Amino acid sequence: MAEPLRSVRMRFRTLVLATLVLATIAPAGSAAAAPAPATAYVALGDSFTAGPLIPPPDPAPPGGCMQSLLNYPHLVASHYGMTNFRDVSCSGAKTDDMFNHQNVQPGPNPPQLDAVNAGTQLVTLQIGGNDIGFGELVSCVALLPLGTPCRDRFAPGGVDQMTSRIAATRPKIDAVMASIRARAPHAAIYLLGYPSILPENSTGCWPVMPYAPGDVPYLVNIEKQLNEMLRQSAAANGATYVDLYAPTLGHDACQLPGARWVEPVAAAVGAAPVHPNVMGMIVAHSVLVATLNATGP
Repeated sequence: MAEPLRSVRMRFRTLVLATLVLATIAPAGSAAAAPAPATAYVALGDSFTAGPLIPPPDPAPPGGCMQSLLNYPHLVASHYGMTNFRDVSCSGAKTDDMFNHQNVQPGPNPPQLDAVNAGTQLVTLQIGGNDIGFGELVSCVALLPLGTPCRDRFAPGGVDQMTSRIAATRPKIDAVMASIRARAPHAAIYLLGYPSILPENSTGCWPVMPYAPGDVPYLVNIEKQLNEMLRQSAAANGATYVDLYAPTLGHDACQLPGARWVEPVAAAVGAAPVHPNVMGMIVAHSVLVATLNATGP
């Protein structure tokens, strides 16, 4: 179970200072450079890991990945006092970018899996959203709060393209974890799901999150399907699934500032729209640390 929110908030300043000290001691810790000596902890992932527009940005290249020094991998590394740590997550990453260069500007970002080697003991992975077309879902806005334009677009005639894309992404997630196993046979792998973005049992909050009320249940269900696929993949590949959805319920992008842990499309503050803010990263860190402590890798 994640730490109580009050405890998380009390530790926030300590985490920030420790993280900044860590960055000062090892400024190349998150650089996507040539393969280096064994790295104890490697963080792989997309923008939900990188933390775009959460200050302060990581000054290490490639800047196009938009990593934050306060994303959950940096907070976890700081929590355990890890200096032998690399965060190679990159905004916009897909499973293909685990194996190939990702073209970001400035960049490119080398294949994320290049950071994993035989001495790696811990790998966290959060990927899959961009494979199914997260950007397309985000852009499926309604000019008026009427109808179901998203569902009409992605599930015409009852055949849901998103459900098909989620199924097609499963073997790609499996392949990434198989490659991690091959590169780091003794590493513990933690596959993270995605946090709650839209409220459950609600019509949403158009126009702050400009999705038609009729589409909100559909969009919530798509995210649940994605997380369930990730959970099943983790179980099939001997990894530990880290649920970020349940701990973030009630803190979606429709909540007021301070209560929301994901920023909305309109008036996003301190993070990219429809992405975790600093509190979202702190909570992700808290849930991951609790899981690590419980499973004892």
